[in-house]
Amino acid sequence: MLRISIINSISQTWHTWWANERFNYSLRTLISLLGVVIPCWYFQAMDAVTPMVLGVIAAALSETEDSFGGKLRQTTMMLFCFALASFSIEYLFDRPWLFAAGLCISSFGFIMLGAIGGRYASIGFASLLLAVYTMLGAHLTQDLLSQPVLLLLAAGWHRGLSLAWHALWPNQSVQQGLARVYRKLRVYLQLKARLFEPVSGFSSHQRRLDLARFNSELVTELNQTKDNLLNRVRQGRSGQAAYRFLKLYFVAQDIHERAASSHYRYDELGETFRHSDILFRFQLLINRQAGACRKLAKAILNRKRYEHDVEVTQALDDAKQSLNYLRSQMNPEWRVQLASLKFLLRNLSTIEHQLANSNNPDVETDNDISLKDYEAHTLGEMWRRLWGAMTPKAQVFRHAVRLSLALTLGYGIVQGLGLERGYWILLTVLFVCHPNFSATRKRVSERMAGTVAGLLIGVPLLYLFPGQEGQLVLMLIFGVAFFATRTLHYGVATTCITLLVLLCFSQLGEGFAVILPRLGDTLVGCLIAALAVRYILPDWQSRHLLGKMAAAVDANRGYLSQVIAQYRIGKRDNLAYRSARRAAHNRDSELSAAISSMLKEPGRFRKAENESFRMLVLNHALLGYISALGAHRNRLGDHQVHLLVNQAHDSIYDRLVIVSQILSHTVQLPIQEVESGLELRLGRLRDSGDDVTSMVLQQLFMIHRMLDEMTQLAMEIAGCDQRTSTVDTAEVNAS
Repeated sequence: MLRISIINSISQTWHTWWANERFNYSLRTLISLLGVVIPCWYFQAMDAVTPMVLGVIAAALSETEDSFGGKLRQTTMMLFCFALASFSIEYLFDRPWLFAAGLCISSFGFIMLGAIGGRYASIGFASLLLAVYTMLGAHLTQDLLSQPVLLLLAAGWHRGLSLAWHALWPNQSVQQGLARVYRKLRVYLQLKARLFEPVSGFSSHQRRLDLARFNSELVTELNQTKDNLLNRVRQGRSGQAAYRFLKLYFVAQDIHERAASSHYRYDELGETFRHSDILFRFQLLINRQAGACRKLAKAILNRKRYEHDVEVTQALDDAKQSLNYLRSQMNPEWRVQLASLKFLLRNLSTIEHQLANSNNPDVETDNDISLKDYEAHTLGEMWRRLWGAMTPKAQVFRHAVRLSLALTLGYGIVQGLGLERGYWILLTVLFVCHPNFSATRKRVSERMAGTVAGLLIGVPLLYLFPGQEGQLVLMLIFGVAFFATRTLHYGVATTCITLLVLLCFSQLGEGFAVILPRLGDTLVGCLIAALAVRYILPDWQSRHLLGKMAAAVDANRGYLSQVIAQYRIGKRDNLAYRSARRAAHNRDSELSAAISSMLKEPGRFRKAENESFRMLVLNHALLGYISALGAHRNRLGDHQVHLLVNQAHDSIYDRLVIVSQILSHTVQLPIQEVESGLELRLGRLRDSGDDVTSMVLQQLFMIHRMLDEMTQLAMEIAGCDQRTSTVDTAEVNAS
């Protein structure tokens, strides 16, 4: 019995670790590195260790999630680009002028691959990385073939392992993506729960701002998971498991829409019910649903049946009883707020139902479950995207020009000063030069700190482990640690990769010789990257801010139109509706990211900071009101109500057009006020009729009520921008 218990314990522990995404990824990386280090050690071919380890690193950095066929196509393209880059470096290495021209042109071309799509951007970056790795070892080889062949063999080995891994566990990446989505939903619900504070004088502004900021992370995760799912279900090639994952994804989308919903102003709810426990009940319920999302994420990862906690159901029942008690008081001053809380409770009840039935998700088979595909799949479409981005208005073009010139300048410094190991300058430029100033500044500081830490740790390690075997073990440890930390702690990852490179060159007898050059080259590379992002086609976020605000308003307008249409025809989770909803969240996410980036830029390039935050909160509030309408959408039967809803929608639509035009500098100021008559009718009739009618009119009333503030704020921001600079609207829209 004891032996069986130990075996079961070990098995359970292994399954827990296996389900851990970071452990799984690290294990695959370890096997990949072992596959090149052990043969080199066994055959005493230590000259081959460095290029083969670097080949594995380059191949791993180019990897993106895809179907088996997609990964196979990626591998073919990656090996072609790697071969082109590596052999070109070897051939031109002793021809400085041709080398500089080739470096500039090829760098521009590889970065421009990003205009086609994300997977091509990864391959382009990794190809440049492999080119720099080839430069690092070019002076150690006498022929053109040996180093490129070793790099390509290692890259091919890693991709072959990835293909085998995918064939053995084809659904692993989808499970991991869905688990990340539900973990993000958990945090989003927790942030949402913080808004339900029954405190007099409570201001929700900062908490709504935090919610809008985190929504950006959640939307990014949803988009990445959608792309991964799309690769599995494209053209109907989906099995039962993939179909279930697809339904779980739609459930996550629905929970996101319901969690993003706003049924009333939180400050006013807190003021009205400050002597009641109702908001505490809602807060407890939302927090417990957040815990359920975390538990569901764990069940998806472990491929186990989700068991819904009775505590969540109990919290829902308690909230219902508390709401029923307040309604029994018959307080006329609470009528509107209680109606809003009733629909909020209905919303949370649906989330509860979705979570409780997640083992058999409620997605009707007659609904449209297709996903919109934004990838380019034909050569003609790829060429059109590439050619369309060949303009300074496109961000990828500006980054390609900036990076290619920075790399060429770095090469010029290497040649001008005769730096034998100076190609680390180019490596640093490649890693830290990002499309915008804030990301580059962050990478520069992390790269410097990580490099210094790596060198300080590396010197005693070289003394403590002078033997070949000990250093090989350390190389494996630091290689795995680099990939395990590179997306979470870039500074730590830089420390690990610095130690790995130091140990690699120690195998060639140059361990101590590269320490000072590595430090100096990192300093020079960081300086070049900082100057490039500052002066070569700089991409200041303030130049794009108005365009992103206008795009967010336009996306909300399109989302609202899709929602209102379904109050005429009935609920349809079709592709057009889901695309409009996702577009609204994407534009809101992009606006949040742009404002955050702007705050990290030099002071004189920041504009309307407070007003921008207010616009972000207002736009997210507008998205919340529309999401509430979307969460409860159903066909309205009363013709007169239809007329009023359509009239309100047309008015809101026109006003949002004007707000967008103000932000785009395409409308004359000042503009007319919101029609007070319509707002009065909405306010008066929202207390009459059935529950659904009251809810729809209430949400439209709240949207209508915020239009004046949004319009005035748009005028302030546009006026501030006009006073400080001339905005190129076409450039904003293109980027």
